[in-house]
Amino acid sequence: MLIKVYAAPREGEQRYSPADIVEAVPKPVLGNPEKSRICTSHVERQNLPIRMRVRRITRLTNAFSKKWENLWAAYCLWFASYNFCRIHKTLRVTPAMEAGLSDHVWSILEISPSPTAYLPSLPELIVAAGLARAQQTCT
Repeated sequence: MLIKVYAAPREGEQRYSPADIVEAVPKPVLGNPEKSRICTSHVERQNLPIRMRVRRITRLTNAFSKKWENLWAAYCLWFASYNFCRIHKTLRVTPAMEAGLSDHVWSILEISPSPTAYLPSLPELIVAAGLARAQQTCT
């Protein structure tokens, strides 16, 4: 673990700007790693796609989750689609297929057994979106 010590925020920068890092103290959590090799790069690289695609965890956006249940549902849906539906360029398959958990790329409808339980008018929305797009191209 890398414990970061921050300086006091400067005047007017408390809300939007991160404070300056004064010191970074490496602290082993498990095992006996070399202190010079302790870093947060791997974890931050894994968190990057989550922050970029799940706007619920980004503060100061209109999609910020106020309820734990909504945030948990968004996380679960994102992780399931990331691991079962998305083919990764370096693997050339989904992570679930690489791990032997699945033999095919899943669709979003396979993740949720009843997507219409959450969106009762999902088929109507799809049809309406298709009709709206068709009308735009015809006019």
